[in-house]
Amino acid sequence: MDLTEELRAFVATAQTGSFTAAADHLGVSNRLTSKYVAELEARLGVRLFQRTTRRVGLTPAGEDLLARAPALLDDLDELMAEVSCGSRGLTGMIRVSAPVTLGEIYICGMLGRFAKEHPKLEIDLRLSDTYVDLASDGIDVAFRMGLSERLSLKTRKLGAFQLMAVASPEYLAAHGTPETPADLENHTCIIDMNRRQPRRWTFRKDGEEFAVNVSGQFRVNSAVASCELACAGLGIVYTPRFAMSKALAKGDLVPVLPDYDTNAGPLSAVYLEGRALPRKIRALIDFAAEDVKSSGIL
Repeated sequence: MDLTEELRAFVATAQTGSFTAAADHLGVSNRLTSKYVAELEARLGVRLFQRTTRRVGLTPAGEDLLARAPALLDDLDELMAEVSCGSRGLTGMIRVSAPVTLGEIYICGMLGRFAKEHPKLEIDLRLSDTYVDLASDGIDVAFRMGLSERLSLKTRKLGAFQLMAVASPEYLAAHGTPETPADLENHTCIIDMNRRQPRRWTFRKDGEEFAVNVSGQFRVNSAVASCELACAGLGIVYTPRFAMSKALAKGDLVPVLPDYDTNAGPLSAVYLEGRALPRKIRALIDFAAEDVKSSGIL
């Protein structure tokens, strides 16, 4: 019998606490899982579990094996993937999550460029502005804006996005141009609800921070839609610069309070904590890091 299958059955049983749950996890029969564990015990000459009618518990020998077996299996899986991908190129599925605006403006194109280099890969891109649980949703890597507070996730910073206050020339001609952050209290502002504190806009100058609470007719959960409303002359918007780059280039939007610095936040790739990162995921993250630099999107 294959030692690796015996070890997988042992680890699954130890982690789930029963042969039935382990069998469901492995996609095999309860009987086969029990058989694999029994054969491993016979191979080692020790009992790994104390069996009861309701669940199984680890013996001291089982605890020792569990402390090392998952890492050994991870290393084996990674080795097989490295060898397989090395001879055939990157293959399989990568499930990716990203915020809607970032996904539409940048991530989609970046994945297209990555896919051209790896034609045997399949990519499942899911765009959502709601929090996505990588484990329960089966996501391999998520591109996120801002800091991650999840200790179970590893993070690689790809770059930093800059917030910017802008308005249309028509709006400023009709309502005047703010000279200080405090002047924004007297203006109609378009609220980008994707920000953690959407009504609180922060600026800095000469080492001093200025925060102002703004209000307006529109609250929108899309940076692109917020910019479109600003282009229509309906107010001042404070949102990531990459969402307005085309409008800035055309002159449809112009900076407001250009003498003040604004907040910046990280753009990161996040993935589940684990001992080994699959080669195809590592390749995508490395590609994204270089692509962000070369694209100038941020």
